[in-house]
Amino acid sequence: MNPVEIGDAISDLAQQPFDSVEFPFQFLEAFGNKKTALDRLRKGNTNQSDLPGAVLQRSHIHIATCPTGTVGDTLTALRNSPKTASQKARFILATDGDRFEAEDVTTGETVVCDYPDFANHFGFFLPLAGITTVAQIRESSFDIRATGRLNKLYVTLLQDNPEWASADRRSDMNHFMARLIFCFFAEDTDIFHSGHKFTETVERMSSGGADNTHEVIQELFRAMNTPLADRTAAGIKTWANGFPYVNGQLFSGNIDVPRFSRTARGYLIHIGNLDWTKINPDIFGSMIQAVADDEERGALGMHYTSVPNILKVLNPLFLDDLRAKLEEAGDNARKLLNLRSRMAKIRVFDPACGSGNFLVIAYKQMRKIEAELNTRRGEPDRRSEIPLTNFRGIELRDFPAEIARLALIIAEYQCDVLYRGQKEALAEFLPLDSQNWITCGNALRLDWLSICPPTGTGAKVRGDDLFETPLDQSEIDFENAGGETYLCGNPPYIGTKYQTKQQKSDLSDLFAPLSLKFGNLDYVGGWFLKSAHYLLADEAAESALVTTTSLFQGEQAELFHALLRKYRLCISWCHETFKWSNQAANNAGVACCIVGMKPHSRSGDRRIYNDTSMRSVANIGPYLVAMPDIVVSKKSSPISGLAEMTYGSMSNDDNNFTLSFSDYHELRSSHPENESILHRSVGGNEFVKGIFRAAIYIDDRASLTEAQLDRLSPVFERVKCYRSDSNREATRKLASTPWLFAERRHAQARKLFIPQIMSERRPYLTVGLLDESDLVIAPHMQILGGTLADFAIASSLMHHVWVATVCGKLETRIRYSATLGWNTFPLPKLTEQNKADLTACAENILLAREAHFPATIADLYDPEAMPENLRRAHEANDETLERIYIGRRFKNDTERLEKLFELYTKMTGKK
Repeated sequence: MNPVEIGDAISDLAQQPFDSVEFPFQFLEAFGNKKTALDRLRKGNTNQSDLPGAVLQRSHIHIATCPTGTVGDTLTALRNSPKTASQKARFILATDGDRFEAEDVTTGETVVCDYPDFANHFGFFLPLAGITTVAQIRESSFDIRATGRLNKLYVTLLQDNPEWASADRRSDMNHFMARLIFCFFAEDTDIFHSGHKFTETVERMSSGGADNTHEVIQELFRAMNTPLADRTAAGIKTWANGFPYVNGQLFSGNIDVPRFSRTARGYLIHIGNLDWTKINPDIFGSMIQAVADDEERGALGMHYTSVPNILKVLNPLFLDDLRAKLEEAGDNARKLLNLRSRMAKIRVFDPACGSGNFLVIAYKQMRKIEAELNTRRGEPDRRSEIPLTNFRGIELRDFPAEIARLALIIAEYQCDVLYRGQKEALAEFLPLDSQNWITCGNALRLDWLSICPPTGTGAKVRGDDLFETPLDQSEIDFENAGGETYLCGNPPYIGTKYQTKQQKSDLSDLFAPLSLKFGNLDYVGGWFLKSAHYLLADEAAESALVTTTSLFQGEQAELFHALLRKYRLCISWCHETFKWSNQAANNAGVACCIVGMKPHSRSGDRRIYNDTSMRSVANIGPYLVAMPDIVVSKKSSPISGLAEMTYGSMSNDDNNFTLSFSDYHELRSSHPENESILHRSVGGNEFVKGIFRAAIYIDDRASLTEAQLDRLSPVFERVKCYRSDSNREATRKLASTPWLFAERRHAQARKLFIPQIMSERRPYLTVGLLDESDLVIAPHMQILGGTLADFAIASSLMHHVWVATVCGKLETRIRYSATLGWNTFPLPKLTEQNKADLTACAENILLAREAHFPATIADLYDPEAMPENLRRAHEANDETLERIYIGRRFKNDTERLEKLFELYTKMTGKK
C-alpha cells in the first residue's frame, strides 16, 4: 500500500464505531497486513504479547485497548513489557476509544490526541508498512490525504469527461486542478474575505445535485477574473459577486469546467472541508504532480523531495554565506541594509524545477534571514523586498510548472503571515501579480540567458502557455543590475540506455558542435553544459546541481574535465555521495552527489561536504575528491609492478567450439587424446552462477590425429562458414584457420579470473582462482600465473573503489578494464612480509568460500546474505592492505580515493 491508500484506510477506521476487540487488527489491516497474517494474530499463533487482550506483532507494534481513562497507565505497561523489548516492537499504542496515545520506542517520539484525530497522525506509523521516511513526509499527513483526495477527484472527472483526457484538453484539466487548489487554500486562509467560502458556495448553489456543479464553479472562476468595477457589465451573478478579483492570469483565458457527477461533487466537497491552512508547499507540489501523471499515480504520496537534501544544495551555494553575513553584521544598521539590498537582487534559477521545491525552499529560507535582519533594524513589519520574480524555473511538463508557481504564491503568503501578520498579508496578497516567472518548455532547447538574464530590466521568453500567458510570456520589469544568480536543481539523470530519441537528440545538438565524445553521457550532463554556457556569460553566477555519481567516473569524468577546461570553470565545492530516495521500501534511492561550479577566476577555497562535516581542500578534481585536475589514462603495463593482466581468449566461432555436457564427456571418454584440447571454459555467467561450460581450444603448436580430425572436421567447417560470411575483413581472414580461436591467450598455468562486468550491489570485486587447464573467455580478464597476493589486491575494497571511479560503468554495473583499472592502480612497494600477509588473507577468503560449497559466487556475495565468515575474511584482507598504505583503516571511500590519487600523481609525474 502507498501512503495515500494507508491514509484513506486510517481515516475510514477513525470514523467507524470503536471496537475494543477488533481495533488492533483493523489498525494493522489499514497498514497493509494481509488477512492470513491477521488471522494468525487473532488465533494467537503469532501474537507475542504478554499483556491480557493486547496484540504484539514482532518487530512492529504492541497494541492494547483499555477501559476508559486508563490510556496512560496502559501505555506505561506496554513500555515496561519485557516482550516489547524482546520482540523488538518499534511502536507501542494504547487507546480507550476516547483518547489515543502512541510512542516510537526507538526515538521516544509520541502521539497524544483524541481518538477521532489519530487519522491526522498516520504518517507517524508509516514504518509499519515498510515505508521509511524523512520527517517532512511523516509529519505531513495533511499533504498526503489532500493528494489522495485530489487524485480521486481527478480520476473521476476524467472518467466522467473522457474528452478532457485527450492530449488537446489535458492541459485544461491540469489548469482546472491548479485553480481548485488555490480556491481551497484561499477560503481557509481568509484570502476570500468577508466569510465567502468557495466550498460552501459550490455545495449550496449546486443544491445537492450534480447537473449544474460545473456552471457554479465556472461562474466563481469568472468572478475571480473580473475586476470589481467591471462585474455589473459582465453580468456576474450576485452569489459570486462577493469573491475577490484574483487576476494573476490564474483564472484568465479558458474557464471551462468539466461536468461533475454526484460522486465527483462529493469528492470536491470532501476536499474543500480539509484544513488547507496546513498545506506545506515545500513538499506538496512534488506529491501532487503525481496526480496528473498516469505513470506515477500508483506511487501517490511518495513523490516528495526531502528538504534536508535540498538544503545540501542551497546552503553551500549561497544560504550559508547569507547567514554568515547576517551574523557578521550584528546590529550594525548600515551592514544590515547592505545585506538586505544584496538579497533583493539575488536570483535563484532552477532549470529543471518540477513543482518548484528548490525555489520554494530558497524563497522561504531567504525570507527567514530577511525577517531576522528587519527585526535587528527595528522594522519587523516591513514589507519584503525579495520578489517572487527572482525565483525562476524551467519545467518540461505543464502541470508541475503551474504547481511550481502556485507553490511560490502560497509560500509568499505564508511567509507574510508568519513574519508580518495576517492583516498585512491579506492586504497585499490580491490581486496576484500577472508576471510569469516559471517557463514551460525543454530546458536543453531554451536560452537560459533569456529566461534569467544576468543583468538588465527584462526577460523575454518563448515557451508553452502557462497560466494562460501569451506564447512570448510576460516581460518581467524589475531593475536588477549587478545581482547574483544561483543556478540549482535536481535534473533528470537518465543513463544513455534509457534515453528517448528526443533526449539523445537534445544532447547531440548541445555537444556535437564542441567535438566532445558524449555517446555514453547521462542526460544530466546537458544541464552541466548549459550551466557552463551561463557561467561563461555571467561571471557573478554560480551553479550547483544534483547528479548521479557516474558523471564523475570513467569516460564521463574525462568529458566533464574537458568541459571545465573549455569554459574556464572549476569545481568550487561538492557533496560526497549520498542516497537521494523518496520511499525506502520501494525505492532504494539513487547514489547522488552535488557539484558546485563557478568561473575559475573566482575559484577561492574549495570545499568538500558530507552529511556531518565540511573541509577545505586545495583543489577538487574531476573524480570529486581532493586531487589535481587530471584524468587517469590507460597504461600498457602496471605502474605498481603488479603481474600482467590480459584478456581471455576470444573464439569468434558462433559458439561452435562450445560443447554440451554430453558431447564433452563423449569426446573425453572415447578419445583420451582429446583431453589436451578440451577445457572447462569460464565466462561471467559460468563463474558467478557456477555453470559448467566446455570448449574446444587448440594451441597453435598442437597437431591433431587423424581420428580427431575426422571427429571435429564438421565443427571446423561450421566455423569456417561463419567467419567467411562475416562483413569484417579481419574475421574473413580467420576462416583460413577454422580450428583456432581468433585470439589465443590460454596457457597451462594457474590463473586469476576477473569478470569484465560486475554487479554494483556486490561490496567486492569477485575474483576467481582457476585451475591450470581452465580457459578464460574474453572479454573477461586473467592473470596467468597470478599469485595469491595478486588475488588479495584485486579482491580488496581499495581496488574496488579505484575501479568503480576510473573505469566507469555499463548502465549501473562496474565495467572492469585492465589498462585503466589494474595497470593504473597505485600501490606502495610491497615487502616480502606484506606479500605473505596478503597471501594468508587470500587463502582465508578462498577457504571461506569453500566452506559454503555448493553456494555460487552470486549466492556468497549477495549483500543481503553474505556469510559472516566470508565477510570477516574480506574485512581482514582490507585491513591488511590499508595498513600498508597508511598504517590504519581508511575512514571512508573518499579518504581511500584521495590517497590513491595522491599516489597515482606521484607515480605518473602528473600535476
